Amino acid sequence: MYRIDKKKLKELVELSLKEDIGAGDITTQISVSDDIQAIGKIIAKQDIVIAGIPVVKEVFSRIDKNLSVKILKDDGQKAAAGEYFLLIEGKANSLLKGERLALNFLQRLSAVATLTYKYVKAVKGTNAVILDTRKTTPGLRFLEKYAVSVGGGTNHRSGLYDQFLFKDNHIASSMKNFKNDIKNIVRKARDYKPDALVEVEVDTLSQLKDVIPAEPDIILLDNFSMDDLREAVKMKPENILFEASGEITLESVTQTAECGVDRISVGAITHSAQAVDISMDIELCRQKN
Repeated sequence: MYRIDKKKLKELVELSLKEDIGAGDITTQISVSDDIQAIGKIIAKQDIVIAGIPVVKEVFSRIDKNLSVKILKDDGQKAAAGEYFLLIEGKANSLLKGERLALNFLQRLSAVATLTYKYVKAVKGTNAVILDTRKTTPGLRFLEKYAVSVGGGTNHRSGLYDQFLFKDNHIASSMKNFKNDIKNIVRKARDYKPDALVEVEVDTLSQLKDVIPAEPDIILLDNFSMDDLREAVKMKPENILFEASGEITLESVTQTAECGVDRISVGAITHSAQAVDISMDIELCRQKN
């Protein structure tokens, strides 16, 4: 599973708290006394795959280290509509300060995990794995990729620095003769960074025929029709992975996987995941004497 970078998480939560609380939660300051104790009960309002518990813990820890967090269900587990899966106990004013930010993270990350799970479930029984893309929320990529892995998906490259991916615009900008130049660029990539995977995007079966002899690690079949995907897979060498991409939906992903590709990259699992419905119920538990 993709691991959350703790340093990045602390920096993000600190920035987010400054954005939300600023100089202070003025509503809570004048209405809730410091001696009121409460329990914040986080509840799923729809069926979800949970993702974001470590982020919630970091939020409330930054606000008040004396808050007690009880995990009823952890990341990767399912919560049904109406089910409580996390309890936070302590000062009511601390719960109120962190409520919105904690829920924002949970709703976003659980949305990504839940949608990813649906795609993964749709290709079950095939050889294809579901991958994410770089179509993520700026600044939140490390968390959204974590959520993808929580939902059962596989992470593609983290950024422009850890894997080669020569796309159509790279090809248009640098190759006058695709058939000849692609061999040179694959060789150059392996010399430049031997430990990085080399992937090349193709738009047509003709381009595919030209790129196979260059032997990249992965060939990305972009926006291929189902018929063309099947024809492409017939040409697949054992030493090259074939990845399908481009406007792949929940309705089409099963058929895409059944064409025989190894990987399916889906931008929608991050850029179009709709926030799931999660809320917090605060209940008073006692008042100090």
